[in-house]
Amino acid sequence: MSMPPPLAGGAADPASPVAPAQAGEPDDDTLLARAAGGDRRAFALLARRHTPKALSVAQRILGSAAEADEVVQEAWLRVWNKAGQWRPDGTARFSTWLHRIVVNLCLDRRRRPVMAGLEEAPEEEDPSPAAPDLLARRQVDGQVAGALAELPERQRAALSLCYYEELTAVEAGRILDLSVAAMESLLARARRALRARLAARGITGAEEEQ
Repeated sequence: MSMPPPLAGGAADPASPVAPAQAGEPDDDTLLARAAGGDRRAFALLARRHTPKALSVAQRILGSAAEADEVVQEAWLRVWNKAGQWRPDGTARFSTWLHRIVVNLCLDRRRRPVMAGLEEAPEEEDPSPAAPDLLARRQVDGQVAGALAELPERQRAALSLCYYEELTAVEAGRILDLSVAAMESLLARARRALRARLAARGITGAEEEQ
């Protein structure tokens, strides 16, 4: 199959919503079937619809906008190459399949050795004036992100899917290949671990506000 159409670069803000389907647009399964036949417009529409949330999931797991963008680009390449293998059965959704690809790529990347110091580079300060409450909020967000980065990989993925992306335990379990009971147990452990790490930083209640 030929290469997929280029996707827009640059990771989205983790809070960015999924681009909703417009009235009259085909559903995901129809678009994927067309993409399997080489329809580049259908593939581009599918990517526009789902890339923001895929980037959000990847960035929460990896903690890096640049790496998240690379992972999502690779995920869409896999979707393009394997579009013909998708078989809708009325229960599984395309978004679940996409998120499974993204999460697996993130976990693989997290296991690779990384060059020390790259993530420690200070961010450039915003020269524009900011209200004290906004600065305080950013500091808390940074502490939460740091605590999240310390969690084991699958705990981090569980929180990213259920806590930030608001997927159900059933949906997240399908992505992580876990039963509902195992997913709920993993999520409970992740929440306890995150609270403990935040408490060690002197922060309480931040988890509920995210």
